[in-house]
Amino acid sequence: MKIEDQFKDIDALGDDHISTSSDTPLRDDAFVLNDEEKIEIIMDDVRHIMETLGLDLTDDSLTGTPKRVAKMFVNEIFGGLNPKRKPKSSTFENKYKYGEMLVEKNITVYSTCEHHLLPIVGRAHVAYISNGTVVGLSKMNRIVDYFAKRPQVQERLTIQIVKELQKVLNTNDVACVIDAKHLCVNSRGIRDIESSTVTAEFGGKFKEEIVRKEFLSYIALDTKF
Repeated sequence: MKIEDQFKDIDALGDDHISTSSDTPLRDDAFVLNDEEKIEIIMDDVRHIMETLGLDLTDDSLTGTPKRVAKMFVNEIFGGLNPKRKPKSSTFENKYKYGEMLVEKNITVYSTCEHHLLPIVGRAHVAYISNGTVVGLSKMNRIVDYFAKRPQVQERLTIQIVKELQKVLNTNDVACVIDAKHLCVNSRGIRDIESSTVTAEFGGKFKEEIVRKEFLSYIALDTKF
């Protein structure tokens, strides 16, 4: 089967975010409200939470908090839920015939755990082997950032990054490793500030041991998968 045929089902989904095993679970009416309407509703919800906790919202320090939080949720940390913010990934012909893997390492990951709405902070390492097409380096960072800016689990984030780059580059030969700290573990519950979580997704040639080891050597991560 040609690689382009494998993406027909993905193209059919488009940006509707229909829930499948690797898609962010969203309701059908997720985009009925515009950003401004969502901010107004979330402001009231945050205000209610703060008042329930016993905080005095007439205090100068707290008065603007509901609006700040609402704007942050919609425009910043959960901005990746909006398909209109999906980065445009321009591709180019690999005219210089570079045939080895390309690795973009230490991409900043700043996401939010969907279980406790606490930060996930770490690094992503992404690689691909061109089959005739290359993508601008900054687009790899933007793809990571787009999928990170939503309530997430790290496993899903890793898979989403790989699937998007496979689609953009028209090749299965894409890999991603993420090493991140979860504040739901570091700052609450067990409160283990030293632990981090490593996830990986290997596609195409990266499933071969020699290729996978080469990639892991570039990112200096001696982990067995």
